[in-house]
Amino acid sequence: MKAQESRVFRLRARGPVACFSRPEMKVERVSYEVMTPSAARGLLESVLWKPAIRWRVHEVAVLAPIQWVSFRRNEVKQRMSPGTVFFADDPDRRAQRNTVALKNVDYVVSASFRMTDRAGPEDNLRKFEEMFERRLEKGQTFQAPYLGCREFAAEVEAAPAPEEVRPIQPEVDRPLGLMFYDFDYREGGVVPLFFDARLTGGRLRVPPLEAVLREQGEEARP
Repeated sequence: MKAQESRVFRLRARGPVACFSRPEMKVERVSYEVMTPSAARGLLESVLWKPAIRWRVHEVAVLAPIQWVSFRRNEVKQRMSPGTVFFADDPDRRAQRNTVALKNVDYVVSASFRMTDRAGPEDNLRKFEEMFERRLEKGQTFQAPYLGCREFAAEVEAAPAPEEVRPIQPEVDRPLGLMFYDFDYREGGVVPLFFDARLTGGRLRVPPLEAVLREQGEEARP
């Protein structure tokens, strides 16, 4: 039975700094050129997260020119244990890393959601569609929205009408290479998923999860 799917919503997200980290870069923290599907899903969930729904990102439109900024910042080498005090002040647990990030970003994320097997008898698409619209209009969030890293805050709002969205460089069609898609949570562990990304007319079109799983020789799970 095909899962119920909501209508498409469009969310605008912008901020002065963003970093969608490339996992293959071990020493430096280097951003992808465009927001990843995982980061886009995180923005949607910052407005509305419920176990009964699962967001599916369709497209990320890039509205601002891709610009880079480089800086150094302190990062901790490991997670703090519950009994540790003054963890961040311990020089042995800190490391300076160079970060190559994006600046002055502006995106429109197009996405819909599906009901999951955790939905109750009182849950339905209309209920969560109205809830998302209401929360976005009032500026309510489940958690603070961010652009890749939690310290890079995002300003989110309802996007303008589709005909008013003007992506950068509409004539550009170029590959972005292998991009992180999302994590696939399954029995026995967590598997990272990747897809062949391409920027076409200033838009990153995101394939459905089923297509990404097939590309990696996996089967979709409900």
